[in-house]
Amino acid sequence: MNSVNAMVSLAGVNKHFGDLHVLKDVSLTVAPQEVVVIVGPSGSGKSTLCRTINRLEPIDSGDISIDGEALPVEGAALARHRADVGMVFQSFNLFAHKTILENVTLAPRKVRGVSRKDAEAEAMVLLERVGIGEKARQFPAELSGGQQQRAAIARALAMKPKVMLFDEPTSALDPEMVSEVLDVMVSLAAEGMTMIVVTHEMGFARRAADRVIFMDHGQIVEENTPSAFFDAPQSERARSFLSSVLDH
Repeated sequence: MNSVNAMVSLAGVNKHFGDLHVLKDVSLTVAPQEVVVIVGPSGSGKSTLCRTINRLEPIDSGDISIDGEALPVEGAALARHRADVGMVFQSFNLFAHKTILENVTLAPRKVRGVSRKDAEAEAMVLLERVGIGEKARQFPAELSGGQQQRAAIARALAMKPKVMLFDEPTSALDPEMVSEVLDVMVSLAAEGMTMIVVTHEMGFARRAADRVIFMDHGQIVEENTPSAFFDAPQSERARSFLSSVLDH
């Protein structure tokens, strides 16, 4: 795909942690409304790749752009860029001393300048959308892990991002809570949100991805449609990975 039309574009991205070369000349383009799921063994660079897209991890070389604009290195321009990129982490990172409603309205009010009334109205729509409208006045500690993660998704959506990044959003959850979060993500995908998702949930990758990216040792080894990747992986490394995760 032409990177000019891409919502997210990475070209020749390299990243080291000391002597460890964690991203090796990675290039990737993601189209508007595309859902790209990144899979691979632990330590393959998936989460680091995700975190470079909003500069949570600085890169050593290469180029990253969002919606045709190069990623700023720092300052106000970077803050504006981050407002366009929603991020949902393993840990929910909600403010413990604020209600769920306050968590969701904080950034739109502080960063976007939205009035309290408008921010709260929009937040309630989002909380209903993720199925926890009745929890708006409660504090994070009063919610289950799955509910907290859905609140974190609502908080990211409140900024009306151009793209959503999910870094293993279900890996800290009890198994019975995983599906409630994945269901919200599937509905987001169906509504046309551009999404990059790092996950171990192969069922979600099959169900919601337009494209699956397989990473190993800091490189993109393979990319394909979900059916082609799961049914006929091209590389020995992908076959080995899939046999280990799908047999358990």
